[in-house]
Amino acid sequence: MKLSGLIDLAKNGPIQTIAVAHAEDIEVLKAVKHATEHKIARFILFGNHSKLQLMLEQLSLSISSDWVDVIHSETTEDSAEQAVKSVRNQNAEVLMKGNLPTSTLLNAVLNKEYGLRTKYLLSHVAVFEVKGYDRLLFVTDAAMNLKPDLPELEQIVTNAVKVARDLGVDSPKVAALAAVETVNPKMEATIHAASLAQMNRRGQIKDCLIDGPLAIDNAVSALSAEHKQLTGDVPGNADILLVPTIEAGNILYKSLIYFAGAKVSAIIAGARAPIVLTSRSDSFESKLNSIALALCTKKDESF
Repeated sequence: MKLSGLIDLAKNGPIQTIAVAHAEDIEVLKAVKHATEHKIARFILFGNHSKLQLMLEQLSLSISSDWVDVIHSETTEDSAEQAVKSVRNQNAEVLMKGNLPTSTLLNAVLNKEYGLRTKYLLSHVAVFEVKGYDRLLFVTDAAMNLKPDLPELEQIVTNAVKVARDLGVDSPKVAALAAVETVNPKMEATIHAASLAQMNRRGQIKDCLIDGPLAIDNAVSALSAEHKQLTGDVPGNADILLVPTIEAGNILYKSLIYFAGAKVSAIIAGARAPIVLTSRSDSFESKLNSIALALCTKKDESF
């Protein structure tokens, strides 16, 4: 599947409503327009009503149609609070970041009174379409958790596996990344990777195959894995790349975009609802793909 296929996949489900916090961003609104043209989602846009009206008119998108509504807010904090509350109150099924700092949105998401946090860890799941790679490639966690410990890594894997399965990857192959393929007591990432692989073998982490530690070359290249004499289903065939720290994830994420020209979509998983959390520098195409990804992610009814 290509990322563009997510739009077709989203069309197969019910039409959902997306609450956009501080939507005063032209690339966000372009994504909104394309999503409504594909008829995959309705939108509630929170922000300055006058500014949004002018921006929507520039895009020939009307307010208070069957697809777009605007609710006025004075500040980014107010926009974030109202958007989060709309999801919490089930007026919307998906939350999306507009033109506001990530920290402002997450403060509202994590608010104990009206937020969207659950007993699960929130983590960032990115899905890449990489030229020359024969499948969608999932990368986690490049944006949320700084230096996750073993229990946190377990939850990060679980979140990513759920997203992959929602996209039709029945038993995702997870490569727990490190700098080397052998356990080195001085390299914590190798110990965590080996522990996750063993937990998977014993059934503690389900619905996937985990191997590690693996360096990135032998996680995605069958030839490299063969040279290192690595056997099994995961080496050379990874669906999910689990990074050990946010620095490693951030560098990998941006390298795929800027050096490999990869296309990307991304969400925050583990909350009461999917959260579209893209960078303000992302193109409308990335934002549209992320919207489609969120729509394809099934809500956990246990929330």
